[in-house]
Amino acid sequence: MSEGALNGQVALITGASRGIGAAICDTFAQNGATVVGTATSASGADAISERLGKLGVTGTGMQLDVTDAVASQACVAAIGEQFGPVSLLVNNAGITRDNLFMRMKDDEWDDIIATNLSSVFRMCKLVIKPMVKARSGRIINISSVVGITGNAGQVNYAASKAGVLGLTKSLARELGSRSITINAVAPGFIESDMTDALPEAQKEKLKAEIALGRLGTPNDIAQTCLFLASDSAAYVTGQTISVNGGMVMT
Repeated sequence: MSEGALNGQVALITGASRGIGAAICDTFAQNGATVVGTATSASGADAISERLGKLGVTGTGMQLDVTDAVASQACVAAIGEQFGPVSLLVNNAGITRDNLFMRMKDDEWDDIIATNLSSVFRMCKLVIKPMVKARSGRIINISSVVGITGNAGQVNYAASKAGVLGLTKSLARELGSRSITINAVAPGFIESDMTDALPEAQKEKLKAEIALGRLGTPNDIAQTCLFLASDSAAYVTGQTISVNGGMVMT
C-alpha cells in the first residue's frame, strides 16, 4: 500500500484515546487522513489532540459520549464545519459489563447495547447522507471474536458484537450501489491494560489457544482497518475480517 493512501479523507474514529482506537487514529493520520478521534472525557480528547500534534499530522480529539444522540449529532456537524464531511468512519467505542447470565442486571444489558450497538447504528446514520451524495465512503465497525463464538459471562457483550456483524452486512447490501463499503473487524485477544493485568499463567493459557502463539497488538487491528479504508479494498464489503492469530478459524 502506498504512503498517503488516505490522502484527502476525513476520518472519524470513536473511542480513540487508547488501545485499538488510538492505533487506528494514528495510523490513519500517518497515511494522510484528517483524523478526529473521540473520547468520553475532555482530558481524553485533549490527550488525542496532543498525541496527533506530536506526530505532526492533521487532526484533533473531541469529547463524545456515543450513547448521547444530541452530542453525536453535534460532533459530526462540528467535524463537517471544521474539516468537511466524514468519508471514513470507524465505530470502535465499546465497553464491557461482564456477568453470568443468571446474575446479569437489566442495566448491565442496556448499557452494553446502547454503547456497543445502538451507537453504531446512530453514527452510521449521521455520516451516511454525504457519503451517498458523493457515491463514496468507508465504514468499519469493530466487533469481536466473541460476537462469532459467544463467551460465558459475556451474553450482553457477545450479543452486541454479533449485532454489529448483522448491521454491517445489511447496511453493506443497502449501500453497495452507492460505492460505499461497510465491513467489520473482529479482533481476538489484543494486548491492552486488561490483558497486562492478567496473571502470567493465564496469559500463557490464552496464547496456547492461538495458532500464532501470541496476543495481538493494537497495530495488528489498525493495519487491517487501513487496508479496508484504502482503495485497495474497493471491492470488499459486507465482510467480517477476523484478526485473532488463528484462535478461531472460520
